[in-house]
Amino acid sequence: MATQLQGKIAAVTGAASGIGLASAEAMLSEGARVVMIDRDEAALNALCSKHGDAVIPLVIDLLDPTDCATLLPRVLEKAGRLDILHANAGTYVGGDLVDADTGAIDRMLNLNVNVVMKNVHDVLPHMIERGTGDIIVTSSLAAHFPTPWEPVYASSKWAINCFVQTVRRQVFKHGIRVGSISPGPVITALLADWPQEKLKEAKESGSLLEASEVANVVIFMLTRPRGMTIRDVVMMPTNFDL
Repeated sequence: MATQLQGKIAAVTGAASGIGLASAEAMLSEGARVVMIDRDEAALNALCSKHGDAVIPLVIDLLDPTDCATLLPRVLEKAGRLDILHANAGTYVGGDLVDADTGAIDRMLNLNVNVVMKNVHDVLPHMIERGTGDIIVTSSLAAHFPTPWEPVYASSKWAINCFVQTVRRQVFKHGIRVGSISPGPVITALLADWPQEKLKEAKESGSLLEASEVANVVIFMLTRPRGMTIRDVVMMPTNFDL
C-alpha cells in the first residue's frame, strides 16, 4: 500500500460526499488520518464503519458561525495537530441571475467564500507555530472563465481564487503551502441544479470529470517536495469545449 502521507493529520470539509469524500478517501489510502468534517452525521458514521479508526468524524454546520469557529479546537482535541486542510465545502447557484433566489445567493457566498476564509484564518496560527502545513482549496474552472450560465457561482470562485493566491504569498515564509484545485464539471450532487438537457448532453459527450480524478490531483499536490508549491491546477475533461 502506498503511504506517501503516512503519519499526517488531514481535515477535509464537505467530506461526506463528492470531491470531499474522494479526497478524504485518497488521503486515507496514502496513510493519513483524516478528520472528515460535514453536517451529515449519518454519512460520517457510515464512513467510520467503512474505514475504521483512520477516520475521525466531526459534525459541524459551517454556516453556523459559532459552530464553524470550533473546527480547529475540535480537530486538535481529537487528533493533536493538523498538517493538511482541504477546504472543500461549497454549494452551487446556476442559471440566469434574474431567476436566482437571493437567500440561496447569500448562503452560497457565505459557504463558498466566507467559510473558506474563516477556516483558513483559524488554522494558520497553528501551522505557523509548527512551521509547516498544507492548505488546498477547492475552486473551479469557473474561477478562470466568466461562465455565462453561472454568474453567482463563478463570482464566488473568482473571489476565492484571489484569496488563495494572496494568502499563499503571505505565508510561504512560514513553510506553509497554499494552493487551489480548479476542476471543470465534476459528477457530484452540485450538478443537480443543471438543466437536465445540459447534464444529459455533458454526460454523453464525455464532458464531466469523476471526483476520484480530482482527488488524484490533490494527492499529487500534497506529495511534492516541500520546496515546491503547486499553486493552482486547472483540470477539465478533454472533450470540454471551453
